[in-house]
Amino acid sequence: MTAKPSSVPVHRILLAEDDESMRGFLVKALQKANYDVVAFENGADAYERLKREPFTLLLTDIVMPKMDGIELARRASELDPELKIMFITGFAAVVLNSDNQPPKDARVLSKPFHLKDLVREVDRLLAA
Repeated sequence: MTAKPSSVPVHRILLAEDDESMRGFLVKALQKANYDVVAFENGADAYERLKREPFTLLLTDIVMPKMDGIELARRASELDPELKIMFITGFAAVVLNSDNQPPKDARVLSKPFHLKDLVREVDRLLAA
């Protein structure tokens, strides 16, 4: 049995982003801010990892191959209702107008954004 994320001492972030260069920038920025980050290029692979290990935050793009970010977030919150969720997307309207609503309390950060804004929003979400 794995520990609940709330008992994990370091904030661990599971990142799902299909754009390789964006994923690299996000990982570097979050690691520089002292977060432990595990990154995947699609939602399906991220979900498999989440089933095996606890995380404090799911940071996911919405539009991805294999499993989109909304489905990933929905499944992730079933595994761990206390997991915090943040979407990063260039398609904010997908979240706002979709019949497939994201989990309650999920945050959305629209692209483009500055990396320091991302870190600030992650800090806020994890401090809440």
